[in-house]
Amino acid sequence: MADSRPRGRPRAFHDKTEQNTVQSLDRALSILAVLASGDGMTLTELAEAAGQSPATVYRVLTTFERHGFVELDPQTQRWHVGAGAFRTGSVFLRRTALVDRSRGAMQRLMRESGETANLGVEDQGEVLFLTQVETQEAIRAFFPPGTRSPMHVSGIGKALLAFLPRERLRDLSEHVLEGFTPASLTEIAPLDIDLQATKARGYAIDNEERTEGMRCIAAPIFNAHGEPVAGLSISGPVFRLSLARAEAMGALVKQAAQSVTEATGGRLPQ
Repeated sequence: MADSRPRGRPRAFHDKTEQNTVQSLDRALSILAVLASGDGMTLTELAEAAGQSPATVYRVLTTFERHGFVELDPQTQRWHVGAGAFRTGSVFLRRTALVDRSRGAMQRLMRESGETANLGVEDQGEVLFLTQVETQEAIRAFFPPGTRSPMHVSGIGKALLAFLPRERLRDLSEHVLEGFTPASLTEIAPLDIDLQATKARGYAIDNEERTEGMRCIAAPIFNAHGEPVAGLSISGPVFRLSLARAEAMGALVKQAAQSVTEATGGRLPQ
């Protein structure tokens, strides 16, 4: 009989005993939590509050400091939670806020377009798909959460690139742009022309550039500074998502992306 346990979880997943924890990590995170509860602490104060020896606490602090999770004020000799901890925590806030506030818009977009709606962000120079709302059509696009795609052959990727500073296009020119289909834009000049058209109309078209027979239309989501931080798209087979429908579908995607921009406190660029 096949093992039905969820992937990524061992048999002892529900066993929370000490044998299934990393004790040094547990101790370090406890110290960080104590530090976060105050407004800066000296080494002695933190060691007393955490119930650990000063030597142990100092080793933990210097390790966290290396990663930017804590900072030492040299004037007061007090330790504080650092910017690294904020950046890590803000990822969770951005993810939950963006995904949660996008769901309604994605569901409406799927119903109105009849195609699968996708949400993605840029991550390490690629598009990372966060979630999707699938159409009920038998033939449909499928991008499970965690799927990645190169920016230059993705509707969402091109929607983001079109509104990012021009330096990003120069960065791309330093790398080989991989071709996936005969329609892939593997040279900077034609990609630049495509991005200018994308910016002018407000939505991008992946015209079978990543997968033959599939088309994608995408629009960017902006933050409070008018910067592109994510993208919404619809994807489907070319026989349904035809170029003749691109303008009408592009208007739907733009409207959905704008509603998410507004819901997350963003604004359209000037």
